[in-house]
Amino acid sequence: MRRAEGRRVGSGGGEEMVDPAAGDEAELSLEERLRLQSEAGTRARRQLGDGKKAAKPGKAPVKQQLNKKGPVEMSAKKPMPFLRQVVPVTKKVHRDPRFDDLSGEYNPEIFMKTYSFLDTIKKQEKEMVQKQLKKCRNAEQKEKLQQLLNRMTQQEQAQKKQQKRRERELTLKRQQRELAKQGKKPFFLKKSEKRKLELAEKYAELKRSGKLESFLNKKRKRNAVKDKRRLPSQKNL
Repeated sequence: MRRAEGRRVGSGGGEEMVDPAAGDEAELSLEERLRLQSEAGTRARRQLGDGKKAAKPGKAPVKQQLNKKGPVEMSAKKPMPFLRQVVPVTKKVHRDPRFDDLSGEYNPEIFMKTYSFLDTIKKQEKEMVQKQLKKCRNAEQKEKLQQLLNRMTQQEQAQKKQQKRRERELTLKRQQRELAKQGKKPFFLKKSEKRKLELAEKYAELKRSGKLESFLNKKRKRNAVKDKRRLPSQKNL
């Protein structure tokens, strides 16, 4: 039922419309007023939320990529991660033949036999550098050629030394096999004993070439310099 509107006589003698609910609210306590205001606010918020849900349009269709190889169109509303894969890249796997089982085991004897043609090429290159060094007149270019020739000579000497060491080890292995066939216990040389054998072969080679005396003189000078450094100086005495 609708509440009847009351009438009130104003101070000027006219009549004014009075809402009876206003009179009821005046008679309510403070607690009841607060409860009514909270209920009214909750009802208004619900009505506002229902209106928004009804007015909300459907989801926009996702934009498809026109070209497979082109960039993907991303939404600007979502933050992008710092590291993301833009284009899938196939990772190249590098293979090192020195540490790969597919290349087989390293055998120095087979390696030297397979690449023995390189020694001939290196020998020809060394002869070419020697000829260029004789014809060269530029001091800077001559110094570079001399350094190259020294490096090639050192590499050749190191290769010969390594080959002799390998031959020595093969000889010792043959001796051990012979002893094993005879039923004897094989022996294994220590590092110091191997070094003594290398020095003995080096002295024998120097003696054959006639360079033993000059080698010994240089070694005596080096030892004298070392002994002189070890002696206490006159200031410390």
